[in-house]
Amino acid sequence: MKNKLSQFLVDAKECLVKTVDLLSKDFDYVSILATDTDSTNYMVSKSITRVGEGMDSERGFVARVYNNDYYGEVSFDKLQSPEELSKMIKKEITENYNFYKKNNFSMRKYSLIDEEEFLKDFSSDLEISLGEMSVQEKINYLTDIKDKMLKESDLVVSARAMYIETEVRKLFVSKKMCLNQAYTFTSVMAEADVQKDDDFRYDYKSVSKLGGLEVLKELDKIYKEVVHNAIELLGSELVKPGYYDLISAPDITGLLAHEAFGHGVEMDMFVKDRALAKDYVNKRVASDITTMHDGATAIGECSSYSFDDEGTLASDTVIIENGILRRGMADKLSAMSLGVKPTGNGKRESFRRKAYTRMTNTFFEGGNDSVDDMIRSIDYGFLLDGMNNGMEDPKNWGIQCTAMKAREIKDGKLTGKVFSPATLTGYVPDVLESISMVSGEIEMNGAGYCGKGYKEWVKTSTGGSYLKFKGRLS
Repeated sequence: MKNKLSQFLVDAKECLVKTVDLLSKDFDYVSILATDTDSTNYMVSKSITRVGEGMDSERGFVARVYNNDYYGEVSFDKLQSPEELSKMIKKEITENYNFYKKNNFSMRKYSLIDEEEFLKDFSSDLEISLGEMSVQEKINYLTDIKDKMLKESDLVVSARAMYIETEVRKLFVSKKMCLNQAYTFTSVMAEADVQKDDDFRYDYKSVSKLGGLEVLKELDKIYKEVVHNAIELLGSELVKPGYYDLISAPDITGLLAHEAFGHGVEMDMFVKDRALAKDYVNKRVASDITTMHDGATAIGECSSYSFDDEGTLASDTVIIENGILRRGMADKLSAMSLGVKPTGNGKRESFRRKAYTRMTNTFFEGGNDSVDDMIRSIDYGFLLDGMNNGMEDPKNWGIQCTAMKAREIKDGKLTGKVFSPATLTGYVPDVLESISMVSGEIEMNGAGYCGKGYKEWVKTSTGGSYLKFKGRLS
């Protein structure tokens, strides 16, 4: 089944095209992005059942025009006639520009956006459409998973099952371009709380898809694992601080890709001189078996799309190639400032927010090693698993990534002992240059969001292969 553009956007298209034509008499560049996204969150716990609007829900428009070396934007959520709309946009742009000039506000100057003519409709496929189950049936499914977790062990004191569905529809119109896209992404999460005496622990796992209701089936595959992993944390100790041979599971690999390295190669940070990576382009930053990607077309996940919120076609950007930092990711205006091509990473939290350079699907590429061989190669170390949290440090390239579990490896075997939590610290290139083995397996997860600017949140996905490297744990 194909996703379709909403009737709201179909009805708006003619008005927006005419508005662009009218504004083009006064401005050298005009574009309008129209968005219509529906998102619903479902959550069932031991005590609460909740269904509500998801954070991605929005319906509205944002116009961008080129005015005297300056790009101005106006957002609005109601359509008028093309004449009234163009008059309103021109008035706001002119007033804002004059205000900035009068008060001597610093405004970065840009050249004119050069677009190629392109007309295209994009849509993704759904294995099972969202309408195949009623709201109550979805709640019943989650309730059943929650009950199964509670029955899995007497140690389980609470359990939660969650499901999020998001239907994205966007229309982009400029003088040379008319693009529309429609796609759906979904995610589920199972979480269990366990207690033994005074020791309270929890674990969770999420699965995401660029697709429909088929993601619900994943809950049946993961709920037992979640309960088991929570139980094995009972009685766990903190790891002795030190420098170890380590293996990162794909969720921790994704944390390295996104937090430790990814934020530092968002090229709006280059423009602001807030990223050390700016000075390392075409230089070694990792071992020669290390390749890292970002891109909406790099892999099919929740942050996959056909064009970004500036009308740039999506791409697969090779960030690190065989250990060499080749380039960063860039929105349209940052790319213009740096004299490079945009990569399709201009994303907005909503039509009311500005576009920044934002990550999409960020991951380390697979290699030729097996996980078993990686474990066998370690005399003493840990397998890091279960993403807890991470912090970015683009200016200094410091790492602070915390894993829920550090699984002990001794004499080439997992001992079964688990330490929790375990925080990886150090200098990013030191860690990446120590990568000595890379698994062939790649796993992605798009259940999370990334905050930037004034805590503006966008959907991202992260992951990759298992990596063997050296690092400091505390």
